[in-house]
Amino acid sequence: MSHTPNLSSLRAGIIGTGFIGPVHLEALRRNGIPVTTLCDLPDRARAAADRLRIPNAVGDYRELVRSPEVDVVHITSPNRFHRPMALAALQAGKHVVCEKPLAMNTRETAEIVRAARAARTVFAVNYNVRFYPAVLELRHRVAVGELGEIIHVNGSYLQDWLFKDTDYNWRLLPKEGGRLRAVADIGTHWMDTVSFILGTKIEAVLAHLDTFHRTRQRPVGEVETFTRSATAKRQRTVSYPVKTEDFASVLLRFASGSHGNLAVSQVAAGRKNSIRIELYGSKKSAAWDSENPEVLWLGNRDTANEIAVRNTPGFGGGASGFADYPAGHVEGFPDTFKMLFRAVYGCIADGAPGPVLFATPEEGHQEVAVCEAIQLSHRRKGWVKVKG
Repeated sequence: MSHTPNLSSLRAGIIGTGFIGPVHLEALRRNGIPVTTLCDLPDRARAAADRLRIPNAVGDYRELVRSPEVDVVHITSPNRFHRPMALAALQAGKHVVCEKPLAMNTRETAEIVRAARAARTVFAVNYNVRFYPAVLELRHRVAVGELGEIIHVNGSYLQDWLFKDTDYNWRLLPKEGGRLRAVADIGTHWMDTVSFILGTKIEAVLAHLDTFHRTRQRPVGEVETFTRSATAKRQRTVSYPVKTEDFASVLLRFASGSHGNLAVSQVAAGRKNSIRIELYGSKKSAAWDSENPEVLWLGNRDTANEIAVRNTPGFGGGASGFADYPAGHVEGFPDTFKMLFRAVYGCIADGAPGPVLFATPEEGHQEVAVCEAIQLSHRRKGWVKVKG
């Protein structure tokens, strides 16, 4: 979808004002989509709405999904709330954009898939990495056979925001974020992106998980994602045992026959948000790093390697319609949300949700199924097939 239909007639409501909620808000506004209603905890909804300049504030998500002033519900709350909020929005006949993971387990995600199919509204899972222009270009090059048969894929998703034992966030708690943390929080982005590029599913995994900080210091009171450590704030803390992984190594087998290996870490000092993807094909190779998002590296056996820069002739046309700025004017993380929402709202406005680039509920379910296979593989210390 390369055109931009009139999106301003659609109105959004956002549930949650942590790190990712304001990211959704900014991207919606950049697309000219009005955000009419904000939902957060009752004691802070109004102040948050005033700060973010949103007209209506509510303390109960059920009030937001029933509002006649909301056409599309954006769910940016902690993971354990995704299921009830998504089901309530679908029951109310709303379109939905839900943060990943879609829900806490495949029983919950399967319920959402069934409800979304019955509702016949547009439902997107927010795997935003798909919408980097370089990712769309890689997908195109794989599809047209430029790289040949994909032999294997290598990569990583590395961060350092939980590097210290005083770093804390609700994602560390299994009851809030789920039994997997680093893999489910960031590893799923890598796995979804590579599956999207290759056009195939992950069918089996071999995984090793580990925890470096087996005890952490939890502040008395909550901490927003990516904020400074409790010690830096001189907050009082209490010790607690950590039951989720800090890092992981995962081998992957794709339905296409390609193999992959993924390293995930949230304790990698100096890596702020590094997604590396390397594709090794029978004709040539390609690589991309999110911390240098404008550039594709292309590897050749018998001729010089190549560097392709976004929005230049060497980059190609795979991202046509999903880049607004000329080369040298970097489009990065915030722009992926803008482009994802443009695709979602364009699909709603057109009333023709045929083939889409954004992740569907079925694909959100698939990622949770992969996570469950990874957990089982780690326990069994062997290969496990993904139950899609």
